[in-house]
Amino acid sequence: MFKKKIINVCEFTGSVLAMVYALLIASNTGNEILGFSLLLISAILFAIWGYMDKRWAFFALQFFYASSALIGLVRWA
Repeated sequence: MFKKKIINVCEFTGSVLAMVYALLIASNTGNEILGFSLLLISAILFAIWGYMDKRWAFFALQFFYASSALIGLVRWA
């Protein structure tokens, strides 16, 4: 039961943060640092979910998203 609750929190929170990230980047309003920070947090949450739920391809994909977030943070810092 506890594992399911963690998975649900990671899935829901990660999804919301990813949507906010996309809106911030697409809006071109100078919120790139915040947007890429949210992407990084989202990737971490999704990685936790993927690991706990044994979704290995999804888990591996999060390393790409986290790398993209770090590149964005460095580029816009």
